[in-house]
Amino acid sequence: MLAAVDSNAILFASLISDLANWQFVLTNPVFLLMTAFQLWMFIDAVRREEWIWAVFIFIGFGLSALLYFFLVYRAAPSATRGFELPGAYDRRRIKELQAQIHHLDKAHHHSQLGDIYFQRGKLDPAEACYRAALERDHEDIDTRSHLGQCLLRKKKLTEARPLLEKVCAENPKHDYGYSLMALAETQAALSETEAAIATWKKVLEDHSYARARVQLAELYLQKQEPQLARAELNEVVADDAHAPAFQRKRERVWVRRAKALRRKIV
Repeated sequence: MLAAVDSNAILFASLISDLANWQFVLTNPVFLLMTAFQLWMFIDAVRREEWIWAVFIFIGFGLSALLYFFLVYRAAPSATRGFELPGAYDRRRIKELQAQIHHLDKAHHHSQLGDIYFQRGKLDPAEACYRAALERDHEDIDTRSHLGQCLLRKKKLTEARPLLEKVCAENPKHDYGYSLMALAETQAALSETEAAIATWKKVLEDHSYARARVQLAELYLQKQEPQLARAELNEVVADDAHAPAFQRKRERVWVRRAKALRRKIV
């Protein structure tokens, strides 16, 4: 009986000691500092898509994070160093451009500010910036294209079409075919089906964007031409199987749409 009591007492004392040790560890500033450093390096590795490093930092303690700091983090260009909250760079860049506009009032500053707003889905300030840029330089092809794409997203189709038509007439390959795709989407939205089909085909002469093939397939389906639609959708799925990871991530919405459409074709 005494042996059992002594055993229980020892076990209880051991538990108390373990809890005290954990409390000491969790309140130890060195431990907290190392944990924060490891978390910082882990987040940075994930942001850079350094997956192997991220795994080693996650399962290791201190040493892997320290090696990553010297071999990867410090070796990277200064513009990409450190942990930055999402959108922090854009907010900083917006302030810089607003200051440059205040002091210099150059067209390209207005246009660059419009690009940031456009990428963030803030179409009204984006349109205002593009129009301000065109007031200062009405020939800039990038600004005209981006204003046209902004107007397309705002459903101002009749305003968007002449801008995009002129840009594409001057340079059909402008913005790696994105201006031409915006024109095709504008034509389709205006129910100009034949013109849109011709424009999508022109895009696909030089590019293999899933966005182009899927929307061309949708137009073929509207015209009751399922075989032509299936051929385009099959291309999307086949290309996706061999595409690099960054491209698959960028086009996954269109690939899912292609697969869904393909299932509906009898």
